[in-house]
Amino acid sequence: MSSEATLRVTVAALMHATGESQTALARGLRITQGAVSNKQLGKAAWSLADIDRLSAHYGVPVPDLLCGPTRAVEQLPHVRRAAIVGGSQEVFTVA
Repeated sequence: MSSEATLRVTVAALMHATGESQTALARGLRITQGAVSNKQLGKAAWSLADIDRLSAHYGVPVPDLLCGPTRAVEQLPHVRRAAIVGGSQEVFTVA
């Protein structure tokens, strides 16, 4: 699997673990939902700046984001996890 594909799967896993929708993630990253959708569909690439914002948003170090979904979700702070997998949670906006 390519690095880009791994990151897309990782973001999807983090969204699922936190209960975030694309709209909520977009708000947290201060980009549009359409931009998140395009990145997740592989129509646009996640940039290095995006990866830094994802790291800050989820509280997961960049190297762990790039290791794949299992490692990233393991490193996700418990306060960021949804009470029920697939549930919802408050959105944190990154500066």
